[in-house]
Amino acid sequence: MSRSGADLALLLLAGFRTLADRATTELAERGHEDVRTVHDFALHSILSGADSAAELARRMSVTRQAAAKTIAVLEERDYVARQADPADRRRTRLRVTERGLALLGQGEAIFDELREQWEEQVGTESLAVLEDALRSLVGDHAIRLDSPGWIARDPDAQ
Repeated sequence: MSRSGADLALLLLAGFRTLADRATTELAERGHEDVRTVHDFALHSILSGADSAAELARRMSVTRQAAAKTIAVLEERDYVARQADPADRRRTRLRVTERGLALLGQGEAIFDELREQWEEQVGTESLAVLEDALRSLVGDHAIRLDSPGWIARDPDAQ
């Protein structure tokens, strides 16, 4: 059994992918077909203030075109809506709809269920030790939910 740094990185990534893929499958079974992990990041970004394609692109570390495509998909599926900016009629702002909020709530509940499954599989203490070790290595606020990029730390912090 290898214990290289690359193997550790791949194991951590596999843990994330396993949880994300299972959550996506479960969301589809609960009526949210075609939802992808990036949609969750986009919805969290919009909730935290990314109310335009340009701002969403910046927060998600993607092009404006990619952000616009994501917005179009989310709008088509009624997870986000555009509304006129009351201060500037030329501008529209993004907002998360009730359906989008319900999706996020169901996603959080599913991740809690998946965590419980892992806890049953490896034991309460083992999972707590793993979480504590990871928190010690990466910190409590290492990843922002509104930023899927590899540099997913607070962009304003230096």
